[in-house]
Amino acid sequence: MKKSISGFIKTILTGNGYDVILAHTGAEAFSMISSHCPDLVVLDLGLPDVDGISIIEAVRQWTQLPIIVVSARTLERDKVEALDKGADDYITKPFSAAELLARVRVAIRHTRTAGIMASSRKFISGDLTVDYDKHMVTVGGENCRLTQNEFKIVALLSRCAGKVLTYDFILKELWGPQSHGSNQILRVNMANIRRKIEKNPADPKYIFTEVGVGYRMIEPDS
Repeated sequence: MKKSISGFIKTILTGNGYDVILAHTGAEAFSMISSHCPDLVVLDLGLPDVDGISIIEAVRQWTQLPIIVVSARTLERDKVEALDKGADDYITKPFSAAELLARVRVAIRHTRTAGIMASSRKFISGDLTVDYDKHMVTVGGENCRLTQNEFKIVALLSRCAGKVLTYDFILKELWGPQSHGSNQILRVNMANIRRKIEKNPADPKYIFTEVGVGYRMIEPDS
């Protein structure tokens, strides 16, 4: 990561109680990740020795620690590639201190609750409840009457709440590897889901669209 941006990020994080170690090359980064096992990695894709994507791939071979990409690359395909390779979030430059801190909190919280969520029988956020045993989604206690495919989408998103799931990831998880390349089935299902669970589908409260990338479920109640 370039020294100017890394210094800016370090100042923000240390000023808010986080311990920070810096790496300026991909080789340094991978060595530090392997030896220090940090709670979170903030990664710039534009490293001087390697592309940051290769760091994501290497780290994902052995750990699921959260990775937030910070990059000047704003094209949707760059975001999709980073997320598909295993990044948890993607922030484009320039960004504010408040935005960075919010993304860091979400990433760390998601990782710490992932084990609990994986074994939990229910996901609850506000009036929304996803009951995995009953295969039922309710809002305010009322059954939303989702179809089987609609429930599968909501269940997957809720188990990864707070994390962006790309279109391809959702399609492959639910319909297999042969389904990649066509998002139409997913968009149709999502439109139906929003009509059933959202008070105002045009201004969703529970499932958010990352345009050109995928979907993100609201975080569960603490």
